[in-house]
Parts: sequence; structure tokens; C-alpha cells
Amino acid sequence: MSTFSALHRGATLRAWLAAPLLAVAIHSPLAQADGVSPDAAKLLRAATDFLAKQQAFSIETRNSLEVVLRSGQKIQFDHTGKQLIQRPNKLRVERGGDLVHQVFYYDGKTLTLENPADKVYATVAVPPTLDGMLDYARSQLDVIAPAGDLLYTNAYDILLSEVTTGFVVGKGYVEGVRCDHLAFSAPHVDTQIWIQEGKEPLVRKLVLTTKDVVNAPQFSVVATKWNLKPTVSDKAFTYKPSAQARKVEFLPPGAAQ
Repeated sequence: MSTFSALHRGATLRAWLAAPLLAVAIHSPLAQADGVSPDAAKLLRAATDFLAKQQAFSIETRNSLEVVLRSGQKIQFDHTGKQLIQRPNKLRVERGGDLVHQVFYYDGKTLTLENPADKVYATVAVPPTLDGMLDYARSQLDVIAPAGDLLYTNAYDILLSEVTTGFVVGKGYVEGVRCDHLAFSAPHVDTQIWIQEGKEPLVRKLVLTTKDVVNAPQFSVVATKWNLKPTVSDKAFTYKPSAQARKVEFLPPGAAQ
């Protein structure tokens, strides 16, 4: 999922936060009683368990981020992303579009974020598992992968940790693929998620609506391509700076604000 943070020009680097936790939901006239319906829980569990069992996979995404101006007007920015994952401790993400062009490398020991256009990069030692790296990046660097919660081995528990209601909206199509459309509700964010029907219950789309920000901006991710048998090489996860690349530092959380 795909999808990461923005490098600043100069001697520092700061993660650009694209999405909050996916442990979230929706308020809808379709909603029934409080709590998560068994059908919604079963479908979400199947999707998260299936992805957790995949030892290697890649995904290409199309992402849209809304920003609310002080006037209340919404501005939309679009990006595409490519992610390659090899469990238990390898990840590469390429992200480009209206706001940023970045490459993110995790080789099981270090996390590196590169801005090729500015020829700068930052790198830091991180825990030796994908789950541990994601936790460290979130808490220590403010680097949060869009829909990154889906990559955890215990994604189901994370996604439902603050949910108060959840239900199946019905059937829908994403990129021509028939899906089950789910909706969940948590205090701060509404989430809709589309899961592919059949033996490969892959997440095909998610929409996050931030409820505690004026005019409720949305972040959406559409999976345009999944590959459960990608060609994988350790070189894909290892960053080697060019002679022109300049090393900078991650800013501490909150510094860029």
C-alpha cells in the first residue's frame, strides 16, 4: 500500500504524514446497532490474515490527499506509489506526484528516505522486524506509511482497536474487481474499505475521513495492481547513495510544524 514522507531542502529531513491509523470508521444511514457486525469482522479478519501470510508481495497504488485551507476550501493532491515487501524485515516504497518524489528503503537494519530530485537522503538504525520498524518510524520520526497498518502481522487487532461500529455496506467494484464494501467507525476517523471477493481477499481501496479537522478532509488509496509472486532481490531494499547525494538528518517529531 501502499505509499511516505517528504524531504525538506537544506540540512534537515522531515516525514510527510499522509494517513492516520486505519482503526477507523463511518457514520452512515446504513449503520445498524453499535458494535462491529460479525460479517464485517469476518471479512476484515480474512483480508488481514491473508496478507500477513504472504511472505513477499508488491502493490501499486493511486492516492489522493485533501488539504483544507484556512478559508475552508479543499485542495486535492494526487500521487502514485509502488511498494515491495518481503517478510519479516524488508520494504521498499517509491512515491511520486504533486507534492513529493521519494524512495523509502528498509533492509532489516536501517531505514533510509531519499529525495532524488534534491539529491539528499536521511538514514537511521531501526528494529530488525517490519512491525518494529513501523512502530519506530511512527513514534520517533513521524514517518507513517499510508495504510501502513495493513502491513502489521496483527493488523486486525490494530485496525479495530478504537472502533465502535462496523458493518458491511454491500458490494462494489474497484478497478473492475468485485469487492465487499465495509465501513467502520472510531472517534476521530471514518474508514471505508473495499476487499476483493474470493480466495484472495486483497484490499482494493480505502478511504479515510478525518472527523476532527474542519471540513473533514479525506485520504484515499486505490490498489491498481497486486503481485503476490514478485521478483525479489536484496538490492531492491538496500540504498547506495550516489556521489552527488548529500546526507541530512530527520527532524524530531513536531519540529516541522
